[in-house]
Amino acid sequence: MAEVQFNKQGVPLMGYGTRGAFISTTGTPTVKPKTAEPKDPERDKTTIDGIDISDWGTGNNFPTTADEIINKVGVLNSGLKFIRNFTIGQGIFPVKVTGYDSDGNEILERITDPAITNFAKSRMVRRYMEKTVRDYMKFGISFAQLIPNSDGSKMVGLNTINAKYARLNMANNLGTITKCITSGKWPDNPSKEFYNIYDVLDDYDPSADLQRRKFGGTIKGKSFIFTVKDSWSNNEYYSGPIWYSSYLSGWVDIATSVPLFLKTAYKNQITWKWHVQIPYAFWDKKFPAADYASTELRKAAISDYMDDIETNLCGTENANKPIFTMFEINPNNGKTEEQWIIEPLNNKLDNQQNLVTSAAANSEILFSLMLNPNVLGAGMPGGTYAGNQGGSNIREAFLVNIANAWLDRQNILDPLEAFIRFNGADENIEWRFRNTILTTLDTGAGTQKTLS
Repeated sequence: MAEVQFNKQGVPLMGYGTRGAFISTTGTPTVKPKTAEPKDPERDKTTIDGIDISDWGTGNNFPTTADEIINKVGVLNSGLKFIRNFTIGQGIFPVKVTGYDSDGNEILERITDPAITNFAKSRMVRRYMEKTVRDYMKFGISFAQLIPNSDGSKMVGLNTINAKYARLNMANNLGTITKCITSGKWPDNPSKEFYNIYDVLDDYDPSADLQRRKFGGTIKGKSFIFTVKDSWSNNEYYSGPIWYSSYLSGWVDIATSVPLFLKTAYKNQITWKWHVQIPYAFWDKKFPAADYASTELRKAAISDYMDDIETNLCGTENANKPIFTMFEINPNNGKTEEQWIIEPLNNKLDNQQNLVTSAAANSEILFSLMLNPNVLGAGMPGGTYAGNQGGSNIREAFLVNIANAWLDRQNILDPLEAFIRFNGADENIEWRFRNTILTTLDTGAGTQKTLS
């Protein structure tokens, strides 16, 4: 049924047909929206249990806001997940570097200690790496939790606290951050039963800090936070994520706005096919108010009539079908009266330019992630962002991604090394990643396993 707006007297003002017709008799004024209420001024710190906490972004709410932004932009969300996946690769394994060959490649000796190899293959490690790289890429920092046994002699647990729920205290006079407060209530100030306080390991040398605490007998009954972050943003408390530059420059907003604009256009302008203009006098003659027991019955009759009009105008079964209307000419002034006007609505929206803008925004977001758009199938066939989308181009771009992931991989491995060394493992043990590399058919294999 057509959606019709009536005035208080039951006269139709404007109607939207279900099949593409737009029927109007007059316009209606729009209501001015209310102005948003002013927000509290931004604060730099929050105090919990006597501890001054460094606020994370405006209103101490950066991670939640960032997560909402990421979830709204498909290319940003999938790009970050792609980085997480190739950074982790196909898992890790322990080795010792025994030397180098003539090409400078490492000569690796596999570690066969069951305790260490089982640790590397465990769900605990896989879960830690997946969540740590997630927060590291999305928010710029991850909070790894090292959990000792009951007497503090051995590490038994490795966990990643969701970065959305973690905040760091203000550094002391030596510039050292010592506490992490976790709560599911941020950005609101949590009451005492809704937060936990953990010691943060010294960022200069976390492993040495753990050993000092062990010798000092302060391990028992506690767990510790090992912050994993990239220093590129120069932020001392919360490192800025790599994608944030594309947000500050406006490309993320463009990538969000274009699909919303197109959605609105398709819902409104693009779907309207006909504009039917009907004079007020017609309704009084066709549907006299005296003929109906109530205004509601008259409204229902007019709505049904509009449905009939639309049925005659729209649909393939009505192609080339005429519609007949009558009008008269005023003998006094020679003007037409009660004349219907039926006009087709031309779609003047040029979607092509919007799609080009959207593709450019997608490319700029991927550039901020240091990803070649072709790897994700986002290459454009022509223009400024054109690129070779062939298999070799994609393979080489993927190899560059893996080579470029070295520093990020070392950062996420640091808590693992602190974990096993606290438990007495050989300090010469290192970790390497397995990677599956796509190859060409002339190599005789579709994939190749490599170590990095």
